[in-house]
Amino acid sequence: MGETIVDESREYGTWADWLGVPRHTFSALFGAVIARGLDYLETFRIFRPDFDLAVERERRAAAGQPEGFSEENLYRDARPCLAGFQGMGLQVGLAGNQTARAEMILRALDLPVDLIGTSNSWGVEKPSAWFFNRVIAEAGCPADQVLYVGDRLDNDIRPAQQAGIATALYDVAPGDTSSTIPQCESCRWHVKTRTCSDHAARRTRTHSTPARSTLPARLPAQDPLVRVSTIRGVAEADPLSTVDDESTSAPRAEAQ
Repeated sequence: MGETIVDESREYGTWADWLGVPRHTFSALFGAVIARGLDYLETFRIFRPDFDLAVERERRAAAGQPEGFSEENLYRDARPCLAGFQGMGLQVGLAGNQTARAEMILRALDLPVDLIGTSNSWGVEKPSAWFFNRVIAEAGCPADQVLYVGDRLDNDIRPAQQAGIATALYDVAPGDTSSTIPQCESCRWHVKTRTCSDHAARRTRTHSTPARSTLPARLPAQDPLVRVSTIRGVAEADPLSTVDDESTSAPRAEAQ
């Protein structure tokens, strides 16, 4: 969910403060770690080799500085994107590695989704296969009719594909090296922008047996593109239609 519907830049800034390092330094190293396809926790271990996320979360909470986010931290198109897909009759869900506190905040935000699943409530974390099996179960349809949208190869794309789920990579890391990675090439869609309305996205190679979608054959330019790291049941229609926008061709938003 982070960096898909929630802008985590402020929260990572507070982690930099907690570790006692400059925010710009932490941000630069975080981007480098993600660009290399490594676990994001490696960023913390650069500054503190014995870093334990669970322990540090407890310490922050005890110090009155717990992790958190609010409506203002949602990307501006998160709500209209989710609501737009619901309006098309698609089942929309949010699933991710989140604490009990984060799940409470998500539910209080009353987002236009049909379900919210977190590692805290499910008792299993990404990238475990059990997590993605739970995603399929919650979606209530075959794996090949679920599209999982995520921004990380290690925690999202690879394990989802291994579970037989169609994937879309929301690629916000610097550079353009991910397109050479097999799991990335197998994604239904490869979204390369933070702004859903500018159509700066490109389609990569599709699955040999792609999931189907209920979305219209052509998506109007003003409609949001894919944003959320979620699950969504899907049904029929041609999955290969695109939107032509002068020199840029963008994929239709897909059920997640």
